Amino acid sequence: MPDRALRLGDVLDDYCPRCRLLLNHDIVTMTEGKVDKTTCRTCYNTHDYRNAQVPVRRKAKKDDARTLMTQVLESMPLPATPLPLPIPVKKKRDLWADVERLKKK
Repeated sequence: MPDRALRLGDVLDDYCPRCRLLLNHDIVTMTEGKVDKTTCRTCYNTHDYRNAQVPVRRKAKKDDARTLMTQVLESMPLPATPLPLPIPVKKKRDLWADVERLKKK
């Protein structure tokens, strides 16, 4: 049995840009027998018909930023070695001495 022509309100698969998935859509507008706009049945977003094609993923920008940062860091001169700062040494508290001092009061 041959497929019938698409009509308004029919359900078809299309890519939803809001959900970023290939989902069921309702046909909203048609021109000369071709689908123009569809509405996602999950999020109710109306958008142009995308022929059920998932867009090509873009290259990640994180790699570009990471390589750019390494280039900047490599071009900078090394910092002069600073003198080591003395580490403050905490004096240990003698708790028993504190108790004895409080007893005298």
